[in-house]
Amino acid sequence: MDPASHARRIAAGPLPSQLLGGRHGTTPEAPSAPPGSGPGSTEEAPFDPLRLCIFATIALLGWLAGPLALSVFAAIGLIGYWKARRRGLKKSKCYLRDTRLVLAYLAVLLASAFYGIYLLAGRMFGV
Repeated sequence: MDPASHARRIAAGPLPSQLLGGRHGTTPEAPSAPPGSGPGSTEEAPFDPLRLCIFATIALLGWLAGPLALSVFAAIGLIGYWKARRRGLKKSKCYLRDTRLVLAYLAVLLASAFYGIYLLAGRMFGV
């Protein structure tokens, strides 16, 4: 068997959490395999661009709410990474990898958002 067929076989199987059982010792039902993923099948499942939909939704929220949305998302991310770093996370799956860089990036975004809110309030209220 070639590596691609091994990968398809493993991907079609149950999740590790389903093998170990649920929180209360029950094993959830295994999801049915997608069509064409059975043994000996050469069909590959089509790529699901879910991340692109998520990115578009976040961009829409950013466009609608402006710096306020940026401040909310940056603050949530900053708090989450801060807690994870305190619990021992040193490397992230984020593009920046090092959690110190991620924290710095999110802090800059949060500061930018606050500055944007300040400028927007100045235009709206003539401050």
